[in-house]
Amino acid sequence: MSKESMCKVKICGITSTHDACLAADAGADYAGILVDVAASERTLPAKKAVEVASGSPIPAVLLLYNRTTADIQEAVLKIKPFAVQLLGQETPQQVQELKDSVACQFWKSVYLPAGKPENVDMSSVRTQMQAYCDAGADYLLFDTVDMSVDPPRYGGTGKRYDWQTAAELISDSPLPVYLAGGIRPENVKAAIETINPYGIDLCSGVEASKGVKDKQKLERLMEEVRSVF
Repeated sequence: MSKESMCKVKICGITSTHDACLAADAGADYAGILVDVAASERTLPAKKAVEVASGSPIPAVLLLYNRTTADIQEAVLKIKPFAVQLLGQETPQQVQELKDSVACQFWKSVYLPAGKPENVDMSSVRTQMQAYCDAGADYLLFDTVDMSVDPPRYGGTGKRYDWQTAAELISDSPLPVYLAGGIRPENVKAAIETINPYGIDLCSGVEASKGVKDKQKLERLMEEVRSVF
């Protein structure tokens, strides 16, 4: 089975060129780098992100949270990523502005509440997905919002939303969808088989400690992904 026909894999929270190389060696497709995301323990300052992105053997995806259009344009010029993933409550209008002015892909996180299916407002999520598609987003990414903490934590929760709900939404999606939130080597095969996403995205599930990737976990993850195909 060719790599092109496999489920894509993005390893997020990459904090060093060494870890980007570990992800690449294991067979991952993308390295996710958080830049100035105050709520994350895995964030980097822009200067360090330049170093990690330029040293990564696989395309870098820059993760930004609720930044102005001018900030995002500046970050892209400085860091030169393959794509930008917008993590916050960025509007479809801002996505359209960025697509019209910046020459890279734009991925948009859409958040599903952790836990039971009744926690998810299906109609609202479908409306969001279509609006971001119409604005020119290239991919969507489902992640978990943990509403049990104050303020709610968007992404990086290690928690899962209801997979059957995600499968239903993905089957209707106007754009290819990456799946994030509580994915680990132990459950990635079931996630792919249950939900059939375009790609998967994970961070804490392949770490030795916060912000440090684990070579064995990365290799096991990719073995499990390949076993599906």
